Formats: sequence, structure tokens, C-alpha cells
Amino acid sequence: MNGRLQDRHALLTGAGGGIGLAVTEAYLAQGARCTVVDIAPAAPAALAQLLKAQAARLQYVSADITQPGQIETLLDAADSRFGVPDVLFNNAAVFDLAPLLDSDEAMYDRLFAVNVKGMFFVMQKVLARMVKHGVHGAVINMASQAGRRGEALVAHYCATKAAVISYTQSAALAMAPHRIRVNAISPGVIDTPMWQQVDALFARYEKLPLGEKKKQVGAAVPMGYMGAPADIAGAAVFLASDESSYITAQTLNVDGGSVMS
Repeated sequence: MNGRLQDRHALLTGAGGGIGLAVTEAYLAQGARCTVVDIAPAAPAALAQLLKAQAARLQYVSADITQPGQIETLLDAADSRFGVPDVLFNNAAVFDLAPLLDSDEAMYDRLFAVNVKGMFFVMQKVLARMVKHGVHGAVINMASQAGRRGEALVAHYCATKAAVISYTQSAALAMAPHRIRVNAISPGVIDTPMWQQVDALFARYEKLPLGEKKKQVGAAVPMGYMGAPADIAGAAVFLASDESSYITAQTLNVDGGSVMS
């Protein structure tokens, strides 16, 4: 099916690579215009190539979403080029881990600043503009299977993603009278460039050879392998489209069967 997002304006954070880039490509393929956001001053290489190919329907904005003033600036840039967004793919996040007794305040502050504060205020400010202009839009927040349960080495990250799920439910109820839908996606283990960092951290703390943790988590998935960014992109198109018009306040597991709910 083509044209499922025809002429809609999608704002995507954390779009420099991995899942964010895959969703950008899928949204463009379905007819959307896209404003993509990342913290890098210039678009990373893969995204830069896409910008050249899709210059009429794609723009890049550099912003630090932990700074509310920068959120307003990026939204002004988005509105100026393509109008108020119809879709928000709220994806920017960072990851870190450490044993619970070694985890410090700096790690806590960094993870919550991006994964919770940044996520919430991007959502809030986009929703405010949707309400003001009568846009019956869709918000998709990126959660994680880590938000469904605690993990001994990953306490802060798990807590941030649990917060994403909770904020998604609250925002969905607040926005339902405005016919704005708010949902989340909870990926399982997805084979993105970030997994090099994740694998190295687990190798350090679990005394594993490099590459072993990635191999283990893929084998532990009921379907037997790690997912790909394209698996998330399909769910993101569905939740942004009219096909999900009666779905709100939900967190969709895309994890090969790892979590059942």
C-alpha cells in the first residue's frame, strides 16, 4: 500500500541513523514530508544522502532536545517549511549501563534529560501546536522492552523507558478530546549501530568477549534473531496512518515475542 501518509508532515527526532533513519525513509516512501532532528550540527552521512535525493520533501534541523528553547526553535523551523506536524515520531534517546551500586548521578541525569525530559517536552510542545491549529495528529513515542521490566545493570535506562510508556498513556487520555492519538512502540533487540556500544558495555561488566552479548540476546528472542530497523518502520507507518485511527494509549511490542502483553 502506497500513499498512506500522503502530504502529511512528520517530525522525527533522533533521525541521524538506525531506527530514526529507517522510519524517515518509510514515511517518505508513503508520501510524507519530513522534518528530521538530531543533535549533530550537520546531517550524518546516510541522512545527508537522503536529503540530497529528497530535497523537496525533507529538511534537517540540528537541536538538543534537553533544551526547551531549542525545541521551540526546531518547531518554528518545521512549521515554516512544511506547516504544523501531523505526525511526531519521538525517538531521540541515549543508553548507558552500570552495576546498581556503581551508577552515578551523572549517568542518571544524562539518561533522564534526554529519554524523559526531552521526550516529554518535544511531545508537549508539538501537541500544543496541534491543538492550537486543530490538527488531528498522531504521536509515536519510542519506548523499549526495557521499560516493561527491570534489569540489574540497566536500572536508569529501564526507568526512563517505563516513564515513556506512562507518559504515553497520560498524554493519550488528555488528547483524546482533540482527536489526537498518542501511542508508543516498544522494540526488542534491534540490530542498529548503537548495539556496538551496548555490546561493549555488557562485555565490560559481564566479562564477555566482544560480540557475545549480541549473539546471546539474538538467540534468546523467541523468533531466534534480532530485529531490523525496518521492522520498527512498519509499525511506525501503521501508527501514523488512518489504519490505526481507533488506537490510542497503547504501547505496541515489536520484539519477536520477547514480551507478551
